[in-house]
Amino acid sequence: MDYGHPLRFGTFITPTNASPQQPVRLAQLSERLGYDLVTFQDHPYQPSFHDTWTLLSYVAASTERIHLAPNVLNLPLRQPLVAARAAASLDLLSGGRLDLGLGSGAFWEAIEAMGEPRLTPGQAVDALEEAIDLMRALWSPHEGGGLRGGDRYPVAGAKRGPMPAHRIPLWIGAYKPRMLRLTGRKGDGWLPSLAYVPSGDFTEQSARIDDAATGADRDPAEITRLLNISGREPASQLLDLAVAHGFSTFIVAADDPSSLARFIEETAPTVRAGLADERRNRGTAANQGRSRTAIASRRPGIAYDDVPESLRSTAVEPGDFAYPTVRSTYMRAGAPGLVLRPRDAAQVSDAVVFAGRHRALPLGIRSGGHGISGRSTNDGGLVIDLGALDTIEVVDEAARRVRVGAGARWQEVARALEPHGWAISSGDYGGVGVGGLATAGGVGFLGREHGLTIDHVVAADVVLADGRPVHASATEEPELFWALRGAGASMGIVTAVELEAQPVGQVGWVQLAFDASDTAGFLARYAEATEAAPRDTTLFLMAGAPRAGQPPVVQLYGVVDSSDPDTIIERVMPFAQIAPLLDQSIQLGSYADVIANAPDTPHQGQGEPAFRSGLLPELGEDTAGLAAALLASGTTPWFQIRPVGGAIADVPADATAYAHRDALYSLTAIGGSARFDSLWERLAERFDGLYLSFESRQDPALVTSAFSAPTLARLREVKRRYDPENLFHDNFPLLG
Repeated sequence: MDYGHPLRFGTFITPTNASPQQPVRLAQLSERLGYDLVTFQDHPYQPSFHDTWTLLSYVAASTERIHLAPNVLNLPLRQPLVAARAAASLDLLSGGRLDLGLGSGAFWEAIEAMGEPRLTPGQAVDALEEAIDLMRALWSPHEGGGLRGGDRYPVAGAKRGPMPAHRIPLWIGAYKPRMLRLTGRKGDGWLPSLAYVPSGDFTEQSARIDDAATGADRDPAEITRLLNISGREPASQLLDLAVAHGFSTFIVAADDPSSLARFIEETAPTVRAGLADERRNRGTAANQGRSRTAIASRRPGIAYDDVPESLRSTAVEPGDFAYPTVRSTYMRAGAPGLVLRPRDAAQVSDAVVFAGRHRALPLGIRSGGHGISGRSTNDGGLVIDLGALDTIEVVDEAARRVRVGAGARWQEVARALEPHGWAISSGDYGGVGVGGLATAGGVGFLGREHGLTIDHVVAADVVLADGRPVHASATEEPELFWALRGAGASMGIVTAVELEAQPVGQVGWVQLAFDASDTAGFLARYAEATEAAPRDTTLFLMAGAPRAGQPPVVQLYGVVDSSDPDTIIERVMPFAQIAPLLDQSIQLGSYADVIANAPDTPHQGQGEPAFRSGLLPELGEDTAGLAAALLASGTTPWFQIRPVGGAIADVPADATAYAHRDALYSLTAIGGSARFDSLWERLAERFDGLYLSFESRQDPALVTSAFSAPTLARLREVKRRYDPENLFHDNFPLLG
C-alpha cells in the first residue's frame, strides 16, 4: 500500500577507520550526487569502525544539506537521555538535519563485552519502548516537569531539553512481531533491510505495523517506510516495493563511489518517474506529514487543506512539533490556529490572499515577535511570521543606503553595519524585528541626535490586502509611503525597507543606578538634565515598585555618541549629580555591542501584556509628582521614560504618520489594578498622544490619542484606498 510519502534516497556507508576520511568523503559525495540522506551503522564494540556519533558530528560539519542518521543506533550501549541530548545538540548545530534510526541490540556477546548486561528479547523491546518515551519527553521542554523513567531507565527528575531544531523522527529497525507492534504504536518509521527478507515479501510485517498503529489510534500512514538495499536491484523491484508495501525511502548500502553514482543517476530517476505515474493513475494523495493527533488539534474556521502549496512545508499548526516555538510572543501567550512562515515576498502575497479568505479570524503580522503590545499573536486566528525575510544588504555605499528584510532583528542589522562605521537608531533591544519598528516609529538610543527609525526609511516593499506587491517611496505611492511611517501595520505587510544609515563609531554605553527616595525631585531633575544635554546624549529612565524596607531605585541607561572618554564623562556628569549614586558603569564600544542584548531563543510569553503608553510635552514638578505617586503606589513593576525630543522634533508633524513631534518624553508602564488605573488616569490628563507600539489596550478610542486629528483623517483616506475591506485591522482600528 502506497502511503503517499515523498520519495527519498539515501546511502548506507561503512564507518571504517582504516582510512579515516573515506566515510566522510563518501558522505560528501552523497550530498553532491543529490542523495537526501547518509547513514552509518552503529557498532560501538567494533574496533575497526569509527564511533558513529563522533562520525555523524564530523560529517554534519563537513556537509551543508544532506540529512544524517545512525542505521541504527545501538540503544543498549547508548543511554537514551544522553543520546537524546546529543541528538538535539547535533540537530541544532546542523540546522535540523539529524534523523534517528533505533535498534534494540543484536550482537549481545559483543554488547556484554562492553559492560552492558544481556537482555532477553522481550526485555530489549521493553527497554527500547521506554527509551523512545524518554527521548521524546526530553525534546519537549515546553511541557515542564522532570522526567520519569521505568524499570530499565529509572531516572527521577532529570531535566528536559534542549528542544531540537526539528521533530527528530525515530525509525525502528524491526522484523519480529513485538518490535513491529512497537513500531506501529510509537515509531515514526520502519527501517528494515531487504537482505534480511530475501523474498522481498513484507506483507505480514506491514500488516502487523498497521494493525498496531490502528490500535493506538494512529493512522498507519504516519509511519514512514524506509528500506536498506544493495543498490543493484532493478527499478521495477523498487517500484513494486513502493506501490505494494509503501516504502518511500531507499538507502543504498555501498562504499563504491561509482555504484552510488550509477544508482542515483540511472535507477533512482526511473523509480521516481514510475511512482509519480502510479500515484497519478491511482489518485494517491500526497502525505501531509501530520499525525491523526495533530490533525485533531486544528482550530475551527481555517481551511487547512487550502493552504497554498508554497507555504505548506513551513506552515505550523497547533499539533505540530514546532508550535511551542511560534505560538507566543515576548509578552503574550498565544494559541493561533495557523502560523504561516513565508520565505520571500511572493509567498507573503500567497499568505495574504489566504488570510483574505478568513476575514472573520484574527490576523497577526510578526517580524520579530518582541512587540510589547502582543498583537503579533492571537487565539484561534492566523499569524503571518516574516522571520525568514531577514536579508541585510548595502545597496548604495556612498548614500549609506541599506536594504533590510522585515524579519531581520536590529542587533543583526547593527552588527552588519558596524564594519562600515554606520548605525540606525532602533529602540533599546536587539531582538526587536525590523518590520514592526520601522513602520511604527522607533524611539532609540540615538533618537535625540538622529531621530526616529522611520525618519530614515527612504523606501519600502509592501504586500497590499489584495496580495499585490508594491514599492513605496517619496515618488512611488507617496501617500502609502507617508502612512507606512507611523501606521504601517494597518496598511499592508512591509517585506523590506530601505534606510539611510548614519555615521556612528564608538559610543559610550552608560548605566547608572540611584537612590531615588525623593522620586518626584529625581524625575524633575532628570528632565532638566535631559533637556540641557547635547543631542548626542540619550539616556532612558527605568524604575519599578520599591522593595519593602529599601529606598526606591531608579536606573538611567543609554548612549553618548562619542568615542572620546572625556566627552562622555562630561555628558554624564549632570545626570550623575541628580541623586545619590548607587552604581555606575560607563563602557566604550560600538553601537552593535550596545544593542546585542537579545538571546536567539523562541519567545515564551505568558498571560496578556498590560502596557500603557503616553507622550508628555513636559516633565515639570507637577507632572513629576504624579509619576512619583504612581511609582510609590507599588502598582507598577515596570515604568520607563524615553526622551523623544531633539532631532525627532525637527521633522514636521505632517511629514509622516507619526505626528506627535512636539512631545519631549515617551512614558510607558505596566499595570492593571484599579489603583493603578486611577493614578494612571491622573497622569494621562497631561499626555498629548500615545505610542501604539507601547500600548496593549484594544479600546478603539485610543486611535484618536495615537494620531492627531489631521493625521487620522489622512490615514483613513489612505486606508480606504489600500485596504478598503479592513483586512489589517488587528493592530488598531483605523476604520472602526
